[in-house]
Amino acid sequence: GLDYQKIHACVNDCVLFRGDYAEKDNCPTCGESRWKEIGGTEKDDPVVAGGGKKLFPRKILRYFPLIPRLQRLYMRASTSSLMRWHKEEWVRDGKMRHPADSLAWQHVDGEYKNFASDPRNVRLGLAADGFNPFGMLNVSYTTWPVILIPYNLPPWLCLKQPYWMMSMLIPGPKSPEMNIDVYLQPLIDELKELWVKGVETWDAKVKKNFTLRALLIWTINDFPAYAMLSGW
Repeated sequence: GLDYQKIHACVNDCVLFRGDYAEKDNCPTCGESRWKEIGGTEKDDPVVAGGGKKLFPRKILRYFPLIPRLQRLYMRASTSSLMRWHKEEWVRDGKMRHPADSLAWQHVDGEYKNFASDPRNVRLGLAADGFNPFGMLNVSYTTWPVILIPYNLPPWLCLKQPYWMMSMLIPGPKSPEMNIDVYLQPLIDELKELWVKGVETWDAKVKKNFTLRALLIWTINDFPAYAMLSGW
């Protein structure tokens, strides 16, 4: 049940064709067409226009919604218990073993006491970098995965791959550079909802609903990606 969304993007990374731009055929910034001049394949997510003609987008963002993935962590009692580890099992002995020992975590506890009062509220890290999916040095192509890591879990689980959450795959062939914020818009919308209102979520451990909230506590990048995410 954890599907992903295909969101059409401007070939020059100017905008995503969603919201106010969902029905537009050309980029409102650079004027480039949303569609290929020559048809593609069914994998390219065609749109059927008037007369039955198939239009194929030039660029597609794959976005994996965050909220249902966070809710899934609480649908099993054992995993729900693990999501409380940072509060209920954390050993305060002055040693650095978990992100809960960091100054950033403690700053959140002091600044947002209402958020910190419920250990089920999720603290996330965001990791992003580009790589060549073809693995050949002579091919100039870059894809950017964006991955979210829930740090509520104990240290032997939170950095294990089964608990990483793919947030999006930003298509190539080139790096989005300063326009990475264009692609992050769907994630930012969900993070705002999770921070401001929260979402009703079933907790299998206590067998009742609660309001789940989430916070992005930091990002994990090398310096070029750090500059892009910061707009520097």
